[in-house]
Amino acid sequence: MPRGARIKNPQSTFHIMVKSISEINLFRNSEDKDMYLYLLNKYQKIFVFKVYAYCLMSNHAHIIIDCCGADISKIMKSINQCYAIYYNSKYKRHGHLFQDRFKSKIVTDNKYLLALSLYIHNNPKDIIEFKNCIEKYPYSSLGIFLGIAYNRYEIVDTNFILALLDEQKRNSIKKYSYMLKLENSSYILHNVEFETHSTNYNRRDVYLRDFDPDDIIQLISQITGSYINVHLKYIRKNTEQKSICAIVLHSLCNFRHKDICSYFGNSSEASISRLCKTGFNLISNNDKYKNIISSILASTKSA
Repeated sequence: MPRGARIKNPQSTFHIMVKSISEINLFRNSEDKDMYLYLLNKYQKIFVFKVYAYCLMSNHAHIIIDCCGADISKIMKSINQCYAIYYNSKYKRHGHLFQDRFKSKIVTDNKYLLALSLYIHNNPKDIIEFKNCIEKYPYSSLGIFLGIAYNRYEIVDTNFILALLDEQKRNSIKKYSYMLKLENSSYILHNVEFETHSTNYNRRDVYLRDFDPDDIIQLISQITGSYINVHLKYIRKNTEQKSICAIVLHSLCNFRHKDICSYFGNSSEASISRLCKTGFNLISNNDKYKNIISSILASTKSA
């Protein structure tokens, strides 16, 4: 029986759940959970999406992702595919790791978003060690919400949900802590009233990834202050520029490796894969390029 089409919208926020096949744990130890969070952060830099909450358990994980215009399928395929390669290599196994596709459900309104985050943050109650102190579970974003844990990978945006409760963060944290103890999402959905206040925290920026590649190359040239010709054959000094162009096209034009290969010309998919890897390292570690994707988005927004 064919699988049903996934309901998705690049302007939506999603509840994502991933789960391992029944006979193995998705995360065997802390190192595995750290790797998954690293990959979440990696592809967040590339696809520019927001995470509003997460919790990684032994055999499954919950994440709330605001796509901000990106394709949720591409985001999750990238993360899960890389994690499966890491996992299978580390544990010398073959075959599927995840149970079917990832599950996704569109978050329809802010009350549902709030109730969902509370449900996700209550997951560690199933672990005896954290039954009465879920805020101390290190692989949930709850500690970050409550201001008692460091946002290690700078993955989660806590302000969006907390700002729904009160414009003063201290008050919103108190309200959120109280709601955690209710364990009744229906109460949240039917009884909580959001205050109306002026804040930039609960503003969503959505950028559809339908940019023209020629415009992107021109913008990169303007931002870096150098002429770029991606159609030139391999030249060592041109590799850095082509790497940046490749990773930005992957991010903002929804280009796959073969699409970039076709656009560049004179390139194999293997070489494009290497360019994208180099491009990611540049936007992660080189101050010259760290903000290039956000700069392009800002320039197109103001245009």
